[in-house]
Amino acid sequence: MQPAIERHSIHIAPLTRGHAEDISTWRYEAPYDVYDMVGTDPEELLEPEVGYHAVIAGDRLIGFRSFGPDGQVPGWDYDDSALDTGGGLRPELTGHGLGRSAITAGLAFGRERFAPAAFRVTVAAFNTRALRTVKSLGFERVGSFKAARDARTFEVLLRTEDQVLPLPPTEHVAQPIGHRPRRLDLDQG
Repeated sequence: MQPAIERHSIHIAPLTRGHAEDISTWRYEAPYDVYDMVGTDPEELLEPEVGYHAVIAGDRLIGFRSFGPDGQVPGWDYDDSALDTGGGLRPELTGHGLGRSAITAGLAFGRERFAPAAFRVTVAAFNTRALRTVKSLGFERVGSFKAARDARTFEVLLRTEDQVLPLPPTEHVAQPIGHRPRRLDLDQG
């Protein structure tokens, strides 16, 4: 069993060469292999204009977030009305409920660093886990399109910062990887 990840310890940090080299080896199982990082040049990830940052829990690299054009998928008519953000978790950590905390940390970082009027995410339409997570964080679908490179369908979602409540707090309970937390029904009292 892997060590527990303290969700409240998840934060964004500068991407180091070691992080970039690690990320460039990440391979996901199908159909998530569209997100594979294998073959990515670590030097590219370190270029400031690409906008990559490390997602850290404690002192462990668990993912990455990007801000700017890297979050865009060719095929959509993007504009500068929102800051594009994207990211990923270490392959063995996907599906364990960490996405919400990682995205929340990324949005807080992006808000402080860039102060955008809105955030925009582009998510593969089959990725119901990611779509459910970003919608739970206040993102709303504004359209869909077929990617120019492979005709895969992607959803574009927007979160306007001046119309959205503050980000919800993350759960502060350490859970071992593989533990599936029960879904809380907030309507029950």
